[in-house]
Amino acid sequence: MKRALLVLLMAACFPPAAFAQSIRLSLSDAIARGFENSHRIAEARARAEGANAAATTADLARKPIVGASGSYTRTNHVTEFSFPQPNGTRLVVYPDIPDTFMSRLSFQWPIFTSGRVDALERAAIAEAQAAGADVDAARADLRLEIVRAYWAAVTAREAERVIEESGARAEKQLIDARQRFDVGLIPPNEVSSLEAQRSRERAQLIEATNIRESATIDLRRLIGAPPDTVIELTDSLDGGSMGSSGSIGEVQRLVKEAIDARPERKALSFRLGAVDERQKAALTATKPAINLTGGVDYANPNPRIFPRKGEWQESWDVGVSVNWNFWDFGRARSLAAEAAAAAAAVRERIAEFDSVVAADIRQRILDLESSQAMVRAASDAVTSAAEARRVVTDRFGAGVATSTDVLVAQVALLETELVRTRALAGVRLAEARLERALGKP
Repeated sequence: MKRALLVLLMAACFPPAAFAQSIRLSLSDAIARGFENSHRIAEARARAEGANAAATTADLARKPIVGASGSYTRTNHVTEFSFPQPNGTRLVVYPDIPDTFMSRLSFQWPIFTSGRVDALERAAIAEAQAAGADVDAARADLRLEIVRAYWAAVTAREAERVIEESGARAEKQLIDARQRFDVGLIPPNEVSSLEAQRSRERAQLIEATNIRESATIDLRRLIGAPPDTVIELTDSLDGGSMGSSGSIGEVQRLVKEAIDARPERKALSFRLGAVDERQKAALTATKPAINLTGGVDYANPNPRIFPRKGEWQESWDVGVSVNWNFWDFGRARSLAAEAAAAAAAVRERIAEFDSVVAADIRQRILDLESSQAMVRAASDAVTSAAEARRVVTDRFGAGVATSTDVLVAQVALLETELVRTRALAGVRLAEARLERALGKP
């Protein structure tokens, strides 16, 4: 009873939020956590492990197979077959033995397959390499999602801060306006206008807070953090950004680097090699294959020994078998044509991917340059709006400007600061998208 009361007392004194985990998170930390906890990457790694196991299986196809088997058979009784002998006895040639016990230790070794095993092994290795490239592609996609979610959360936080500061200024201005109204210096409509602006900014603050929490929820999901984790974002929107160049030579160089670096391109190239090798393997279906076979039998009775006796006896055999399907009514050619069509499809997909990458990089460079220009313009607008608000506030203090003028200047400053915040976020996202298009890790 005392323990239950203690638990209730602690729950009353410390709300659940007090026990929530709190972490400081930079962008690099968020990416590392996302890679570590991602189910998507874990799935891609599992597929890569399966592809590697398939490559190992294809390599082991050239090794001999050793197996053991056993059986028991019950047959009906038969009349013994025997010959009389000069000494008066009878030689039983085929006795009545209804119970037959068989055991065999055998092996089979493909010593020549016309290149089929080698082609399938190379195809499996190429598929394993493609699966490994798929892991890198999944990591790159996840990295872009984390960067987008992180900067969205930072943008919402900065917008919330800007609105809070503007709200504090509006509250101060409203207090001053009420004092002026009390002494009869301004009409009541100016006070009501400031009150309405304060209410609008409070509504904007609630909206910004909800947007920040929504972005944080998405970020928690991507990094694998518990839903009640309190995240403190340490990186800011301000900072150095990667340079860009719009020259034709520079763009062509970036396109070439991206084609060489993109993991999706590597996966397609590996899969093209795998399809080509499967085509070669299909063409070997009409070529001979040679196997070395053998085994040891231990049976009662042993059917290889004459005459039959109801006792355990052993025998062995070694041989070479040749299998040659020299006519299959076009099955091999049909399989090869199917593989050739798949290879052509992969080649067209690679060509399409190259064209998409080239266009994507050019677009991302333009987006980055326009975003940087927007930041510069927004920064100038913030400086101008801040100076205009300062001048209007001084004039209002001197009694030569109305509260409406102050309100207009206040709204203009708030809007320009929000525009600058969104422009900075646009630069960060444009950088992340350009890095993804370039295939950077």
